[in-house]
Amino acid sequence: MTDAGNDRKPDAEDDPREAGPEASGTDAVDASGDGPRQQTPAEAATDDGAAPQSEPRPEAEAAREEEPEPEPEAESWEDEWSLDPSLPARAAAAAAERDVHALKRLVEDLHAADLADLLEQLGHEMREAVVQVLGADLDPEVLSELDDDVRDDVLAAMDPEHLARAARELDADDVVYLIEDLDEDQQQNVLEALEPVDRTAVEQALNYPEYTAGRMMRRDFVAAPPHWTVGQMIDHMRAHDDLPDAFHDVVLVDPALKPVALVPLSRIMGSGRDKALVDLKRDRMETIEVEEPQADVAYGFNQYHMASAPVVDDAGRLVGVILMEDAMEALDEEAEEDLKRLSGVGDESLSDKVWEITKLRFPWLAVNLGTAILASLVISQFDATIQQIVALAVLMPIVASMGGNAATQTLAVAVRALATRDLTPANMRRLVTREAVVGFANGVIFAVLVAVVEILWYGDYKLAAVIGAAMVINLIAAGLAGILIPIALDRAGADPALASGTFVTTVTDVVGFFSFLGLAGMVLI
Repeated sequence: MTDAGNDRKPDAEDDPREAGPEASGTDAVDASGDGPRQQTPAEAATDDGAAPQSEPRPEAEAAREEEPEPEPEAESWEDEWSLDPSLPARAAAAAAERDVHALKRLVEDLHAADLADLLEQLGHEMREAVVQVLGADLDPEVLSELDDDVRDDVLAAMDPEHLARAARELDADDVVYLIEDLDEDQQQNVLEALEPVDRTAVEQALNYPEYTAGRMMRRDFVAAPPHWTVGQMIDHMRAHDDLPDAFHDVVLVDPALKPVALVPLSRIMGSGRDKALVDLKRDRMETIEVEEPQADVAYGFNQYHMASAPVVDDAGRLVGVILMEDAMEALDEEAEEDLKRLSGVGDESLSDKVWEITKLRFPWLAVNLGTAILASLVISQFDATIQQIVALAVLMPIVASMGGNAATQTLAVAVRALATRDLTPANMRRLVTREAVVGFANGVIFAVLVAVVEILWYGDYKLAAVIGAAMVINLIAAGLAGILIPIALDRAGADPALASGTFVTTVTDVVGFFSFLGLAGMVLI
């Protein structure tokens, strides 16, 4: 039975605009025929039989004279998607004053990822204060968005009861990432707070090696036998209120729980109820072994454009699924790790303390010192030559610097190609030859340029020829070192991103100095 009052058309008493032009404040018909317009106070007074006012009322005059405020400029893309720069300072101030209400007002509308960014931008003490002031009001989803080092700080600052409550609200795979680095006592406290089913899933995941599919996979998935129809599948999903929060495919399994096909959810929703699920399966299904390395999983998803993939144990039984977003997150982690290692900074993050950063950077700086000493020893062999021709000391850094930059360019491409498996034995010779030719071409071009500079500077044509020849030699060496050194390290089982930079720089320095000073000694003295 519907409520008639809600459907009743409003009369004049409800809305003066429906009462006609006699009502106060109504719309009059514009003489121009353009439609209704609002009557002015003078016109309303004339209709009532009163004499029109000679001057408008002050309020009306002020309204007419008041200019409309300019519309605010639309926010740029960066402003729309980035955190308010003033928010960390305001949150820190509220936390310092222990103002719970003010702090909650600042963060209550933030997405979990934005709140994670806020915590990451705060210092250690302020971050701890914010977490403690928020207490049980801290969104549990924030814990899965934080960087590892920041998450450790947040977990240490959380009350054990709040941590246990947060763990109960997270998915099992997020809980695994949450507690894998905790002490045993802390892990046990969190596990005891979980439901028995979730606790079993988390404990099983922790038994798998870190950075493997077993740690990545989600243990909540939707599976069905191949003979089911679309109608049966839909009825089954509607009857269960514990479906995964996100899934792309239904996994078809045989009686032994071995996956046989994937059926996209979109095809199920777009097909008739009598359609068999097996007729809607994807053309290809890739299964992932539970101990497969995370890097290989990410490569497979990226290579074959998979939306999801089943994870199987040693017996081939389905134990979980990995979604595209999980694989892409792992791919980003691998790329970030390679970039950091290529720069010699290891696992450093913005939240690390001074001493921690110092320890991480020291080893490779020490190695670089050793290689710099090696380059200096090469220079020392030609000290007599340098004393006779002072211009050599001025010009020789040009050769080494150009070689180092050229090698870095090649190195970045080679390391990335090895990571994505685009550099293989099948195309290795062609790519090595290409880099040598590119080095020769750039060497010739810059040899001419630097020779011209030397002639304008010193007017010595022989010295110009020497530095030009050294430039060609060093850029060829840079191209070869930039690709051969990471290949050699990869063949030896070492991470090419971790050690290549130092060795490549050493090669270009030694070859650059030796070729330039050696040729100078032969030609000029």
